[in-house]
Parts: sequence; structure tokens; C-alpha cells
Amino acid sequence: MVKQVLQETSIPYMFVSADNVDHANTTWIGEMWETARARMKVAQTKEFLLVIDEVHKIDNWSEAVKKEWDEDTFNDLNLKVVILGSSRLLLKDGLTESLAGRYELIRMPHWSFAEMHEAFDIDVDQYIYYGGYPGGAMYIKDERRWRKYIKDSIVAPAIEKDVLRTKVIYKPALMKQLFKLGCAYSGEELSLNKMLGQLQDAGNVTTLASYLTTLDESRLLCGLKKYASDNARKYNSVPKLMVYNTALFSVQSGMTFQKAYATPKLWGRWVESIIGAHLLNQADEYDYRLYYWRVRGDEVDFIIEYNRQCIAIEVKSGRRTSNNGLALFQEQFHPVHSFVVGSGGVPIDEFLRWDIGNLLD
Repeated sequence: MVKQVLQETSIPYMFVSADNVDHANTTWIGEMWETARARMKVAQTKEFLLVIDEVHKIDNWSEAVKKEWDEDTFNDLNLKVVILGSSRLLLKDGLTESLAGRYELIRMPHWSFAEMHEAFDIDVDQYIYYGGYPGGAMYIKDERRWRKYIKDSIVAPAIEKDVLRTKVIYKPALMKQLFKLGCAYSGEELSLNKMLGQLQDAGNVTTLASYLTTLDESRLLCGLKKYASDNARKYNSVPKLMVYNTALFSVQSGMTFQKAYATPKLWGRWVESIIGAHLLNQADEYDYRLYYWRVRGDEVDFIIEYNRQCIAIEVKSGRRTSNNGLALFQEQFHPVHSFVVGSGGVPIDEFLRWDIGNLLD
């Protein structure tokens, strides 16, 4: 995306990557920055763009960036800087610890249906199962190869490099098991105590909740809280597990695309998970919170909460035969919008193209 921007911009620029730089070479950022300043001065331009890729691979990168940025600010030098990195957690930690007030965060969520369709001509059912990882698109005709790619090139690096090397994880085996279990139960409510009962590495509920929060920060897996009128009930509720990308659910399900698609009740879990992933991936951008709601046997799959208002979304895809949840929720909470996605409502492929921000105006 940044390379496309560089091709279109009229601002002179310099693109560098820390990929092959020794992590202990803490002076490298300063050297690149000084080179950009020199090029800007020689060209006698009023502005210059420096792009640093994989910046998180340099030790104490945020301190080096802070030093150079503050120097430019003091000298009124209009050197714009774009910092890129594949580790969400490492970038986040560096930004919040050292660069407070000095940056604008541009979030890059998982690829949407519109993007995957335009780039790879993937249809909606393929997107529901194979998810939004562009690197895996070329392998979907060979499902065994696709599964290996997701596990080896996506899941393993995300857990081993991003999560375990960034956060203090005292029980790595428990974290890995939690991730696999959580992905396999996407779209299901599962209490932390029940999760512990299915995990081999003993821990406690507090540890498990902490690890689930870390997976959420990595935008891999989250536990949606139950919507309620007071915060105490929200935080004490049973989490509804939800993946940020349905590819993670598919590889842990042990189910092929053809078998899942041909079984309506099973396919309903994929449909609910893709709707949840679509909503989760826009939550940061539009500053809303996502919940579910349930009273006895009646439920609403997703509740968007924003500015003390809410929107209720029910997913229907043949999985649930009868449900009065939407009507009951309307009566109790009076949402701004309430609607069905799927059978008898907004078509799934249309909803997956929606910009959720338009609902919040």
C-alpha cells in the first residue's frame, strides 16, 4: 500500500528497511534519518518523506525515532516519517511508551471481502471459509497446501514472534492451546472455567483472561462480552469467542470447505464468524465496541455500542430455527438500528461490503 502511495506522491522520498539490519545496531535509524535530511537539503525542498519498514526489528527503535523527531520539530524541519512494521504488539508498545502525542496511527486490518474479490476474484463463499489473508489466495484450489500455509506462515509467526516475544507469557504452551481452542470455538460462548477444563497445561482464570486479551490486542482472537446496561455485568459475562479472520477458524475446525458448506448448521458458524470478523476489523477505525446479547434461549448475535447508542444485528443462515432475540432486545434497549443479515435480511455479500461507519452517523 505504501509503495502505491509513493508512486503517486509528488513529495520526494526515501524508503529504507530494517529487515537485514542487526537488531543491536541502534544508530542505524539516526543514520537513515540524517541521510534523509541531507537529501532534503541538497534538493532544497520544503518537505521530504522518510519511510522506515520493519522498524520494530531494531532494539529501542522508539527512543531513536523520538530523538530524531524531536530534533526536527525543534528545528522546524518538515520531514514527514512513515513507520511500518509487521508486529502489531511491538509497534504498539513502542508508540505508547515513547512517542505519545507524536504520531497518527493508521490501522491495517485483515483484508475485506471487497479487497479479496477485487484482487483475487474470490467469491463470497470462498471468502467466508478462506478468510482475508492475501498470501493464501493462490493456494485455495489446493486446500491441504492452503492449510499448511496458514499454519506455518501466518499462525506460527504470529504466536511465536509477535505474541511470545513481546509479552511476558509464563505458560507459552497454555497460550498456544488457548489460541487453538478459541479459534475452533469461534461463534460459540465458552466460559473461562470450561476452557481450563479442556486445556492440558494447568493455569487459572486470571491467566487465561490475560492471554485472551493479548490475542485480542494481536487482532487474532477475542472474547466478546455480553451486552448489558451496566459495565459490571458486561465484564463478568461468559465470553463469546470470535476470530478476526475466518481462516484461523477454518484451519482449526478440521472441516473441509466442501463439507462445511454442504452442512447448513455447520456453515452457520462460518457465516456468523465472518460477520463478526467484519465488524471487529472496523471497530478500531470507528471507535465502537462490539458485544453479543442473550437472555435464556433468545439472543442477538452482535451489538454495536457507540456514543451511548446501540445497533442490533442478527445473523440468519440456517443455523438457528427460531429466535425472538431481536424483538426482545428492541423492546428493552431501543437500538438506533436493528436488522437481520442473511436469510430474509441484508444479503451476506452486500453486508461484507458495508462501511460500518455509515451506520453510525
